[in-house]
Amino acid sequence: MPMSVETLRQHLVEAFPDAVIEIEDLAGDGDHYRARIVSDAFAGLARVRQHQLVYAALKGQMGGELHALALETSSPVKEA
Repeated sequence: MPMSVETLRQHLVEAFPDAVIEIEDLAGDGDHYRARIVSDAFAGLARVRQHQLVYAALKGQMGGELHALALETSSPVKEA
């Protein structure tokens, strides 16, 4: 059973409450998403580590309920 966009958003908001999150259903099937996540939690982390944090937030559902997730992660740009 595919993961709904609402469920995906809920997992991400729980893990990254400060984040700006945009989710796009790429295929219209609830199984292929793109997520853009901007969060302070990613500050100073390598992109691989940022993505690992997102996968951990999905609590093992990546590859099961959620087949594909294209990720764009970053931390907010701070003005001096």
